[in-house]
Amino acid sequence: MPPRPRMLAAAITAALALGAQAVPAAAADGAATGPSATTSRGVEIPAFYTPPSELPGADGTLIRTEPLPLALSLPGIDGPLPGRATRLMYKSTDANGEAVAVTGAYVEPAAKWRGGGPRPLVAVAPGTMGQGDQCAASMALEHPLRFNGQTVSVGYEDLSVYRLLLRGVAVVVTDYVGLGTTDRLYTYVNRVDGAHAVLDAVRAARSLDQASVTSESRVGLFGYSQGGGATAAAAELQPSYAPDVRLAGTYAGAPPADLTEVTEAIDGGDLAGALGWSLNGFLQTEPALRPLADRYVNEAGEEALRDLSTMCVGDALFGYGGRSSTAWTKTGQSLGDIIRAEPALQTFLAEQRIGSLKPGSPVRVATGTGDDLVPHAQARRLAVEWCDKGAKVTYVPVVLPGVGSGLLNHFAPLLADQGNAVSWLTDRLSGEPAGSNCWSMPVQP
Repeated sequence: MPPRPRMLAAAITAALALGAQAVPAAAADGAATGPSATTSRGVEIPAFYTPPSELPGADGTLIRTEPLPLALSLPGIDGPLPGRATRLMYKSTDANGEAVAVTGAYVEPAAKWRGGGPRPLVAVAPGTMGQGDQCAASMALEHPLRFNGQTVSVGYEDLSVYRLLLRGVAVVVTDYVGLGTTDRLYTYVNRVDGAHAVLDAVRAARSLDQASVTSESRVGLFGYSQGGGATAAAAELQPSYAPDVRLAGTYAGAPPADLTEVTEAIDGGDLAGALGWSLNGFLQTEPALRPLADRYVNEAGEEALRDLSTMCVGDALFGYGGRSSTAWTKTGQSLGDIIRAEPALQTFLAEQRIGSLKPGSPVRVATGTGDDLVPHAQARRLAVEWCDKGAKVTYVPVVLPGVGSGLLNHFAPLLADQGNAVSWLTDRLSGEPAGSNCWSMPVQP
């Protein structure tokens, strides 16, 4: 039998403590030509992550695959525990309608699925990993911790992946648009890019020869923080973008649904570096914003944007935690002040807002009531807006003792609620109907 969750968590902790260093990946079928690898902050990015010059037409089409060795893997009678992993590159479409290559990983579980119907599939949308290619979640499954004096990356999403695998649920993880792949910058918290990458990961996983999941498999989406925003956006866009995905339920934990409010919250806080990741990604998606950036961003700000573009979340915490965006602007205004002064920025961020469309399947929104990094009120407002549109919503306020401010108040609810979130999603994958507590949610938080 697979190891119990507590044993698994202890083993993951041990693997993190060992801090496996980067090693070259095995050669892939259809691997990119040219240099064997690139380097980001001293970490070798395998050639697998370099997209080909031409991409297939259909979204979710596999471009290439290769075996992916998991950092934590135990021998089993029917294969490695908790499963056998495959690195993926697949085709998606970005917010501008352009074809883009996205990487990720699929894990076929060793455990049997004991719920109703065929083995289901969950797409895990990672939380904030950083913007350097070395931060990609698919690489973190192989190297949960990197600490080489130039970068610090932690594969904290591995725990949710393994918890799902132990229940016999197949898992696909997306790296999002531009994270890992060496041809472009990662479009951090872009609503459409994130949603498309999540949904196309499902399509890619179903087409793997070694995957037991099919088009008949129920599908779940699982994400917290940035991942919660990506799954929330995917739940909204699935009916129009991916009606072939048999979506049974979506968990959106601490979703950054309103980036204007989130910008205000993180400025000067632990994760202030995420402001740079957002701005970098938005400038790539919408080059028309470049004149505004040139008008406001000073030399120190430009240097910070370049620096942050290669950083993982650990690097940003050490290098930019507590920084104020006022130091990055020519006028001494904060980014929040500039957004309020510039209609073009307000329009762009309004287009990024999640909650304007009705999800076609049940959703579970959970947010820590003391979360001041991704503010509780705006996440709860998303649930209310979905309820107003007639969606089937389960809203869960995670009430925990306050621990000051910042990162701990944001991540403590992730750990406290993760087991319940997995159980709720597993019930949906088994075909059990979802309830709703919309009736108990007044408009105001």
